[in-house]
Amino acid sequence: MPQTTDDRALEISRTIPATPEAVFDAWIDPAQLVRWWGPEGVTTPHCDLDPRAGGNWTTTMRTSNGEMVVSGVYTAVERPHRLAFSWAWTQEDGSRGHETVVEVTFEAVAEGTRMRLLQQRFATTEHRDNHRMGWGSSFNDLEKLFAS
Repeated sequence: MPQTTDDRALEISRTIPATPEAVFDAWIDPAQLVRWWGPEGVTTPHCDLDPRAGGNWTTTMRTSNGEMVVSGVYTAVERPHRLAFSWAWTQEDGSRGHETVVEVTFEAVAEGTRMRLLQQRFATTEHRDNHRMGWGSSFNDLEKLFAS
């Protein structure tokens, strides 16, 4: 995945202490995804995943302020190397908000897996920065999933 200089793109790299297969599966197995998805302190009481190109996905995240739903369509599911999908929050009126695209790659390294996330086409840099905090916190929980 080439690095981007687009100010409406978010790029995060994290090394996870597990194999690429295990980390990839944590993204597509509902039983694992609900254990780490969403910022720390947020729960994921519901997810519906159809991890194949063209398959839909939806997650519901619960905070102290209520629930938020995000959904999209998988565009690539290449275990254990690459996962790509669209992403949009459900708005109060039930419509889908601004859509971004996400690509996650998984590379074996001595310490486990180097996972790189690229999310592009944010409406604003503020939205990008909010996602940086959210993904960073989520990845803390993903690391904990493999530390146990």
